Amino acid sequence: MTPGARCPPWSRPGEAARLLARGVTVRPCVPVAAVVGCVLSAINEGAPVAAQIGLNFVVPFLVSSYGYLAAAQVPRPPPPRQSPA
Repeated sequence: MTPGARCPPWSRPGEAARLLARGVTVRPCVPVAAVVGCVLSAINEGAPVAAQIGLNFVVPFLVSSYGYLAAAQVPRPPPPRQSPA
C-alpha cells in the first residue's frame, strides 16, 4: 500500500484473515508492534508490580486508540500554491 492508502474494506472475519495473510497490515503495523513490544518489555522488566498492572491496561488502550484514529484519519490537503508576484 502507498502512504496514505487505506486498508481494503472487509466485513467478515475470513476477509480480514485473507488481508492479514496477504500482508496488508505488515507495513503499517510493524513499527507500532516494535514500539509496543519495547514498551511492554521495559514495563515488565523494570517497573514495580503496581505500575506493571496499570500500564498493562494503559498500553493496549493507547494502541487501540492509535489504530482507531489512524483508520479514521483524512489526508491533509496540500497547501495552496503561491502565485508568482
